Amino acid sequence: MHRSLFLFPGIFLCLGAQSALADGPVGLDALSAYAGTWKTEIHNLDTPYSKKSDSSYELRNDCWRSAGFYACDQFVGGDSKAFLVFTYDPKRGYTSYPITSDSGDTLHSGRLVIEGHVWTFPWKDVKDGKTTYFHVTNTWDSPDSIQFRQEYSTDGEHWTLMAQGHETRIQTAGKQP
Repeated sequence: MHRSLFLFPGIFLCLGAQSALADGPVGLDALSAYAGTWKTEIHNLDTPYSKKSDSSYELRNDCWRSAGFYACDQFVGGDSKAFLVFTYDPKRGYTSYPITSDSGDTLHSGRLVIEGHVWTFPWKDVKDGKTTYFHVTNTWDSPDSIQFRQEYSTDGEHWTLMAQGHETRIQTAGKQP
């Protein structure tokens, strides 16, 4: 189970260079910071919600804006894996709607909280009356570099690391190598 900015961490879970900076665009325009192609490296730990492994892959976010929506088709290793739709309301913030081929009847909305260089995707899961909290935190080192962490908590305050990694932009959206 993982969720990021995008479904694949750092991206969520991993949209225009200036938006990763505190003084960058706000609203839907900020999401352009994720557009482009990224090299993703991830180290998963052995937890009740993750299995120990290391991997790296190429993540491409084909993104566009249309009026009140920002959308991205997310490709991993050349295959389309998720379609993400974002909305923004100045009072409520960002809402995301990740859609995968196996979403079926389990389609859900998520949140994105942007605080300067730190972008967090929080969610919770309730199973058998027990709530577990999760979040993916993307910390922008620069417009082309993101450190990310996936964590879970049983109380929403004390967090256990599930995975961590790094994404480096290797191609800006719309530009050929």
